[in-house]
Amino acid sequence: MAVPGVAAPTRAEVLHLYRSLLRVARQFCDYNIREYTKRRTIDGFRENKMLNDPSQLAAAFSDGKAQLEVAKRQAIVYSLYAPKDIGNFWLLPAS
Repeated sequence: MAVPGVAAPTRAEVLHLYRSLLRVARQFCDYNIREYTKRRTIDGFRENKMLNDPSQLAAAFSDGKAQLEVAKRQAIVYSLYAPKDIGNFWLLPAS
């Protein structure tokens, strides 16, 4: 049941959100978090692929925008506390 006044996002807006989420995922230094974010983005969009109701589309889109903001903040926080030198212990001579 469609609610009057609720505008469904356009295809271009949805694609922009999808690309933005994947772009933010690339900013994570840690492989596991980067891959989790990419996987969660892809799975979330596949899950909502068949939505037709404008109110459900608008709700899913606003949830996606909120997740984008969270991912942006988390990418900044993770970059602040990321290890500066990863893997140097492999370069030490064996004793």
